[in-house]
Amino acid sequence: MTDLTKIVPAGVVTGDDLLKLLKHARDNGYAIPAVNCTSSSSANACLEAARKNNSPVMIQVSNGGGSFLCGKAIKDPNAAAAGSVALAMHVRAVAKYYGVPVVLHSDHCAKKLLPWFDGMIDADEEYFAKYGEPLFSSHMLDLSEETDEENIAICVEYFKRLSKINIWLEMEIGITGGEEDGVNNENIDPEKLYTTPEQVYSVYEALSKIGPMFSIAAAFGNVHGVYKPGNVKLSPEKLGNHQAFTKKKISSSLEKPIFLVMHGGSGSTDDEIALAVKNGVVKMNIDTDTQWAYWDGLRAFEKDKHAYLQGQIGNPEGADKPNKKYYDPRKWIRCAEETMAK
Repeated sequence: MTDLTKIVPAGVVTGDDLLKLLKHARDNGYAIPAVNCTSSSSANACLEAARKNNSPVMIQVSNGGGSFLCGKAIKDPNAAAAGSVALAMHVRAVAKYYGVPVVLHSDHCAKKLLPWFDGMIDADEEYFAKYGEPLFSSHMLDLSEETDEENIAICVEYFKRLSKINIWLEMEIGITGGEEDGVNNENIDPEKLYTTPEQVYSVYEALSKIGPMFSIAAAFGNVHGVYKPGNVKLSPEKLGNHQAFTKKKISSSLEKPIFLVMHGGSGSTDDEIALAVKNGVVKMNIDTDTQWAYWDGLRAFEKDKHAYLQGQIGNPEGADKPNKKYYDPRKWIRCAEETMAK
């Protein structure tokens, strides 16, 4: 891949630099991986993988992830926002050392979770006042459970606020199936899993009046969770239809005037992913697979060192041999990071 630091700086990118980065992705036919992180460790693993592959990366946090980061013992209604901000601060502090562009993003925010969203924007505005850029690079509103009219209207109001501090908005129209972070769409009407070109254009028409920094997660059969390839019926060709419809409506010189996002990629074939990217997907969410990768490193370590992990003293090398170097969290957490970063 091209050395993107010649286009945008290493570290967290926001505003015009983020727009440049996503235009580069769209124009050069690649999507940036967006990985849900629940700790500084999983965030570091993502950054390590990005550095190894000389690739930009998006580190994103969900409402549940933010609550976990704050500490599950904390029941304060602001815990999710506090934890999300904590992760953002950590990534801000270390990202530049990895030498790649990093996008800080918050994942699905349903209507019932808007207080979390507001808390993060408050932190963005405070950070912007001090440093001239927001804390996060982008945020996502997922109001796909609401009517299209209400979904778009709420997105418009928030986008006006976000535009003032140079934050990208991702929104979802049409529903991603499966279950994630407490939102269950496993029994949804299958027709709702496929967004129409008219729906996508209605979003574009409303948000483009405010600014260019927005993307649309249009449903094309996507399902959250883990599935064998071929078990999920995706129709990524529909994304091309969305682009063509909007291109005609606005008389655009661009073949792909819309920035699109892919959610629920587990179970997708390589060809389906390639076609989605060809049709303008610039961000692809990853969660289930990286969760397994992180666990797999810990699983393998415990299996290999099981006999050294049954007590502080005593192992196959002797009854008085200490085991601290095996149960030290830095040892087994690092194993998890390594497999996640592969």
